[in-house]
Amino acid sequence: YIGVNNGRTYVGDKQATSRAAILEVATGKVTFVGDSIGGKEKSVAGLDVSPTSGHALLRVETRDDEYRYWVVVDLPTLAERVVAQDHDSAWIGFPGPAIPNQGGFLQDGETVWFGSERTGWAHLYTVPAAGGDATPVTSGQWEVLGADLSPDGKTWYLTANKENFAEVHLYTVPARGGTITKVTDPVGRQDATVSPDGKWLAISHSVANHPPELYVQQNRAGRPMRKITESTTEEWRRGPWIKPEIVMIPARDGVQVPARLYRPTANVAPAGQRPGVIFVHGAGYAQNVHNWWSSYYREYMFDHLLASKGYAVLDIDYRGSAGHGRDWRVAIYRHMGGKDLDDQVDGAKWLVHDMGVDSTRIGIFGGSYGGFMTLMAMFTAPGIFKAGAALRPVTDWAYYNDGYTSAILNDPQDDSVAHRVSSPIFHAEGLQGRLLICHGLVDDNVLFYDTARLTQRLIELGKDNWQVAFYPVERHGFTEISSWRDEY
Repeated sequence: YIGVNNGRTYVGDKQATSRAAILEVATGKVTFVGDSIGGKEKSVAGLDVSPTSGHALLRVETRDDEYRYWVVVDLPTLAERVVAQDHDSAWIGFPGPAIPNQGGFLQDGETVWFGSERTGWAHLYTVPAAGGDATPVTSGQWEVLGADLSPDGKTWYLTANKENFAEVHLYTVPARGGTITKVTDPVGRQDATVSPDGKWLAISHSVANHPPELYVQQNRAGRPMRKITESTTEEWRRGPWIKPEIVMIPARDGVQVPARLYRPTANVAPAGQRPGVIFVHGAGYAQNVHNWWSSYYREYMFDHLLASKGYAVLDIDYRGSAGHGRDWRVAIYRHMGGKDLDDQVDGAKWLVHDMGVDSTRIGIFGGSYGGFMTLMAMFTAPGIFKAGAALRPVTDWAYYNDGYTSAILNDPQDDSVAHRVSSPIFHAEGLQGRLLICHGLVDDNVLFYDTARLTQRLIELGKDNWQVAFYPVERHGFTEISSWRDEY
């Protein structure tokens, strides 16, 4: 039976905004607050009420994604004042870490806490509710990925990559700042929940070659973790699952770009004649070069298959990826498929120079943003990639959603140059090598419309070195095992 989905809006369409209000319970009177802040089209969110009920806290964000204001509203007078403000000429903390999108009060009811990337890294700050200078709780070239106050309000529990970008641990720090203590030790990632009495930690812990398992640990630094679960099968554990090496790729602009390397486990060709493949992670703002279990676990296993057939496989945290600070995040502003694609091309050259890969035998693949990057590689980097597989790819950013796209490329009616330079459909005449496009017919994120339009464009251009496989029952993330098997 054929059904019809109600589609989402496109970037540049009129978008809904939000307002915040104070409701007097006794009388039912509603007073909107925060509307005068910012002076532009904006959204206002009510975040918190102080423990003393003396203040409310609002977050105001402008439609152009460049300004964020933290606003205190006095109760019951409803007097408003901006206590902290951030500005970014690209876009503020979006998609960004979770902490910069949140804020609240400390237990005294007179101190506001909030997250910000104002130094180029996501950290916690406090500021008096009465106004004044903001004080950093944390600082440094690392990111706070999550934060929770202890029940007594005296301690922050931080999830952060303080050691290096490839490790995530639990830390504690006094509520107003001070000595930061590392609580968990094992290599990999630890996401912890503190017990109600504060004595224990329940920890989801994973490493690069094993998915997360549940552990418990006394809530003290350096205490051992005790394993509670084993979710994999014995058959799976017999597999030769490797911990991929983390290597640094020298980029053309002098930056060291992190990547995961899967060395070939079969010697099918001598040095200089080996095949190579680059996998491009999706989501744009995501991280896949690290020492914990990847959310791209299917690709992790597929990379093993490629390595077993003699391929050298590279998986790059290109510009725009998470975990590496604000400047890395916004390097793709107004040009997706620019510096992020340069990192893939430089990765291909590294495979040739350092891994003995044949420059004429390199492929590239990825899904969603990775599919978009594959198209840009095949269309705008001639001669680098022999073949590409673009899975559920964006082909024209003017047809993607607003929240993601407008932050990076602005609205298409306001910045047509950024959209045109970043959209593969306008570069399709450059296709060289062999291209495969795979797309679910009922994709409600990257609409199949994207692939249909690109298909028509390739037909008009007279290209014959491409194929399309569509999946009638699949949305953006496949659910049928048969579909995943067929695609790979």
